[in-house]
Amino acid sequence: MQPTATVLVYSDDAGTREQVRLAAGRRPAPDVPPVRYLECATLPAVLRALEEHRIDVCVLDGETAPAGGMGVCRQIKDEVFRCPPVLLLMGRPQDAWLATWSRADAAVTHPLDPAAFADALAGLLRGAPRQDPHLVGAP
Repeated sequence: MQPTATVLVYSDDAGTREQVRLAAGRRPAPDVPPVRYLECATLPAVLRALEEHRIDVCVLDGETAPAGGMGVCRQIKDEVFRCPPVLLLMGRPQDAWLATWSRADAAVTHPLDPAAFADALAGLLRGAPRQDPHLVGAP
């Protein structure tokens, strides 16, 4: 049986979590393992999931309230030993500097471009070296 990768998806919006699942599908690229999604709507749920599960990539919604994905990213990068790579969803391309501040490994704008999102997620699943989180797929 082929191993699966676990992707944590954090957003307070169920529609955004669904868009993430649909954009990447069960396998974002042929050369990465199939993906299992673990959805979280609150910061305590994210912290619990990181403690209890092996997470391969975190997808964090920068627009989530009250704990936005950028702040959550910075927190887990500081507090979680061997923190998984983070793909940040941002509302505006102008927020790329905030993605850098948060120490995200990659960032895409929302609404999601499925091809750009799947490509960014696959890159993180491949274990690509830490990259400067300039917007992936931005015009």
